[in-house]
Amino acid sequence: MKALVKQHAEPGLWLQDVPEPETGPGDVLIKVLRTGICGTDLHIRSWDAWARQAVTTPRVLGHEFVGEVAAVGSDVQDIEVGDTVSGEGHLVCGKCRNCLAGRRHLCRSTVGLGVGRDGAFAEYVALPASNVWVHRTQVDLDIAAIFDPFGNAVHTALTFPLVGEDVLITGAGPIGIMAAAVARHAGARNVVITDVSESRLELARKAGATLALNVSAHGIDEAQRQLGLKEGFDVGLEMSGRPEAMRDMVDNMTHGGRIAMLGLPAQEFAVDWAKIVTSMITVKGIYGREMYETWYAMTVLLEAGLDLTPVITGSYGFRDFEAAFDEAATARSGKIILDWTR
Repeated sequence: MKALVKQHAEPGLWLQDVPEPETGPGDVLIKVLRTGICGTDLHIRSWDAWARQAVTTPRVLGHEFVGEVAAVGSDVQDIEVGDTVSGEGHLVCGKCRNCLAGRRHLCRSTVGLGVGRDGAFAEYVALPASNVWVHRTQVDLDIAAIFDPFGNAVHTALTFPLVGEDVLITGAGPIGIMAAAVARHAGARNVVITDVSESRLELARKAGATLALNVSAHGIDEAQRQLGLKEGFDVGLEMSGRPEAMRDMVDNMTHGGRIAMLGLPAQEFAVDWAKIVTSMITVKGIYGREMYETWYAMTVLLEAGLDLTPVITGSYGFRDFEAAFDEAATARSGKIILDWTR
């Protein structure tokens, strides 16, 4: 089968013929239809410091996907050949305290699909049945392909109650844009999103943000004035990993405000902890999705009319992966899809 492989410990990806993945009695073999390109994949392609310590070569990349079940193991129940499925890309041990308590997203031994084991940028991918999500209701294949990052957005946005609240999102990447759509759909009064890319801010406006603010030209305090806010934002969703964004967020939160932080900083940075303490601000780190409560919430949100189409800005056949990755690496694009049927 064809697969996108990190063949060598150097920048680049290679489209190669590799064997189909082997499956056991508890596994599901999936014919891949569409995949989404993630920032993680871009890091691995460029072979930066994080990728060098996280990935061993050769490795088939990819963890955002939708496909059709091609075969199931003898022990698999409730999943049938022909089902349309996506997959939870975090494979957990099932034995640690958190796994046994049902908090699988907190497993300390998590292995990432397409990072620690061969992934979904291929014509076929294999997963344990416990990591397979069957789409029981009709869903657009491009949207189904990005359930993984959509889950990050939902997990972050719904960490704290949003009804009637004023929400600040720092970072208008694809996940930040999806989080803006979720926050508005979930009943937030105002949703302000910040970035320095006017193209991505325009995507955020299409997705439902009340105000999309270019912070290279305007401060967040100006957004407060425009919206008539007197005491700051109630909920913050930090999606950028940038130190200046986190500091700006803390400066603009109300007393008792709550921050969910998904953005992963490239290095340590200082924040004003005295302000966090004296303003009684809660900061909670978010990683991945809750298995499988977030997946259920994603499905229900789409059934209830949440529109994610503005976040998808490009689709390529898998053989054109170089152009697809180049577009995904710009600061202008939303989610980029690879189609494995053409």
